[in-house]
Amino acid sequence: MDKDIDIWKQRNEILHKKVNRQMAEIKDLQKKNETIFDLARRFPNKTYRELEKYREADRQEEANQIPLTDAQKGICVTGELRKDRDYKKEHRLRQEAEGELSILKGLETNRVKDAQARSDQLQEELDRVKKDNNDLFLRIAELTEVEESHRKMNGKLQERLTDVEEDNKKMANQIGDTVERARKAGL
Repeated sequence: MDKDIDIWKQRNEILHKKVNRQMAEIKDLQKKNETIFDLARRFPNKTYRELEKYREADRQEEANQIPLTDAQKGICVTGELRKDRDYKKEHRLRQEAEGELSILKGLETNRVKDAQARSDQLQEELDRVKKDNNDLFLRIAELTEVEESHRKMNGKLQERLTDVEEDNKKMANQIGDTVERARKAGL
């Protein structure tokens, strides 16, 4: 089972990396297609006409970076065609990212269900162990009471034993004295 989990983790990491890469590509595409509003926020001191020139220069620079085939030489790709192509590429990338994201959500849902089942199982075991622990504490309390009563009884018995031994010594001394007196008296 651990091997399956490792495999799913690896797949999950790969999908996350792919989604992150595609999201970065989408952000790059969005950055390249800045609107006049975006430019105005970046350059608040420039006029509309200056921003329009700046945007057109970006378009020309991007157009020059696109390699042309022999059939296209001499034909300039207009901004609208580039936008349409970028939109299609962005749309495709978004669809791929959304598909992979739905797969990841499915995997995460399964992982969550498995984890919840495992959590429930562990909670039941924990409850059982707590009950056993409580029962053992009660048993210890009972045994402690019995031990205390045995100590008290043992203490009393020890006192009585000491008293009996003292009495026994006294009696032995009395008998010894009586025997000694009897001998002296001639008996």
